[in-house]
Amino acid sequence: MADLAQEEWSSQLESDENAFILDVRTEDEVDEGYIPNSTNIDIYKGQEFIDELEKLDKTKNYYVYCRSGNRSGQACAIMNSLGFENAYNLEGGFMNWEGEVAE
Repeated sequence: MADLAQEEWSSQLESDENAFILDVRTEDEVDEGYIPNSTNIDIYKGQEFIDELEKLDKTKNYYVYCRSGNRSGQACAIMNSLGFENAYNLEGGFMNWEGEVAE
């Protein structure tokens, strides 16, 4: 797992053809805006969150974010324990995101 600063996370994402953006926030948080092309799986769903992760392609590079960077850090650790090799946590989360936002 790697914690990446905003600039590094977004520039690496832009050049990554094998990228998957994962939003681990709640549905209410997602309703306030999200990073374009991201997929939402709420980390608070516990076992359901893990079940959803198990369906994902472990060969992709995962760019994971939440509101502040805490839950996405936890999600990256869970993903690593499930065999995902490349999970990148967005430091500072969506709160500090300066890129494009979809609604």
